[in-house]
Amino acid sequence: MNPQELLYAKTHEWVYLAEEGGTQVATVGISAFAVEALTDLVYLDLPEVGRTVTAGESFGEIESVKAVSDLYSPLTGEIVAVNEELREALEKLGEDPYDAGWIVKIKVSDQTGLDQLMDHAAYEKLCEEEQA
Repeated sequence: MNPQELLYAKTHEWVYLAEEGGTQVATVGISAFAVEALTDLVYLDLPEVGRTVTAGESFGEIESVKAVSDLYSPLTGEIVAVNEELREALEKLGEDPYDAGWIVKIKVSDQTGLDQLMDHAAYEKLCEEEQA
């Protein structure tokens, strides 16, 4: 996926929206900026498929040697897929955060949260401000 075509949450999750079988599905991951800030990843707590999530709610955790960080759902809906490969291969998040490093797919049930997401340019500005 092209990072410039994604939407981003202030908490550094990225979102790719697509229509699948007449339903809007959001693929969610964490940005390269977030992976770099976390440095050495050691653990990822993934949610169960079928879990309902609300925009802004934590759906899991990612742990590095530096800190434990919550993963937040950018949209409201049902988790329909989880990237199980990441449990045993966290390096995929660093190597390819926008394709192989996707974390969950959410069948969107409510557009709440969509207006809180940023385009790539706005997200880059946020990252620059956080580094300052």
